[in-house]
Amino acid sequence: MTDALDLPDLAVTGSTGGLGGMVARQLAAAGSAQRLLVRDAGRAPELENAPPVVCSYGDSAAARQALEGVKVLFMVSAAETEDRVQQHYAFVDAAAEAGVQHVVYTSFYGAAPDATFTLARDHYATEQRIEGSGMDYTFLRNNFYMDFLPLLAGEDGVIRGPAGDGLFSAVAREDIARSAVAVLRDPAIHKGRTYNLTGPEEVTMAQAARVLTEGTGRTITFHNETVEEAYASRASYGAPHWQVDAWVSTYTAMAAGEMAGVSPDIHGLTGQDPLTVADFLKQPVL
Repeated sequence: MTDALDLPDLAVTGSTGGLGGMVARQLAAAGSAQRLLVRDAGRAPELENAPPVVCSYGDSAAARQALEGVKVLFMVSAAETEDRVQQHYAFVDAAAEAGVQHVVYTSFYGAAPDATFTLARDHYATEQRIEGSGMDYTFLRNNFYMDFLPLLAGEDGVIRGPAGDGLFSAVAREDIARSAVAVLRDPAIHKGRTYNLTGPEEVTMAQAARVLTEGTGRTITFHNETVEEAYASRASYGAPHWQVDAWVSTYTAMAAGEMAGVSPDIHGLTGQDPLTVADFLKQPVL
């Protein structure tokens, strides 16, 4: 087994997922060595100078060992679970104990203790833990993923939710990944910074449905549910209450205006304009 101190001093989590995988591949393409922190080494992408190291957020001992010798850590938020904040706390604490110097964390737009979107509160709590850890940090506060937009419509082509006429500035994971790589390749100049990562336009869910119709050839419409209707229409999924709260509050946060606003930060970090929803839909499916 390779000693952790002999491994690259940049660690990347989430490389088996969408965003983390993009970041890992872009770093490898740029010639940056990295260690991939994964729960299953067999699922890690095969990249040059990117050895996998097994650990999980909730296993503090394994995380400390995996993080030995790491200077910069890219921390993708864990999968949505009821105890995600506790997992994050354990991992942040392990990173600090292992001597990690700088954490780049994928947070959420408008993260706050009283955010309407329930999971944005979890992201705020994680930010606070990182800030209090003594490590340097950079927070990437991502707006709603436009990658998810085509998946919101049911079999009947209807997007249902209590979003009203609320505006949001959906952002492509590809643009978030490029921004993360820019930070990771020169983290010192981004110390203590919080970046709001949005697309270049604000849209309502009804407007997004029209763009989806034009871009996919599938007729998609938006039905503005009441909050009561939203809970009732999701009851058949059998999901735990915290999960349903998260689904519904995604829309109510839009209605409350908490996902509105266009930020210049992606262009500032990458020198490129972020994708519009229409441009995103023209991208080849990987």
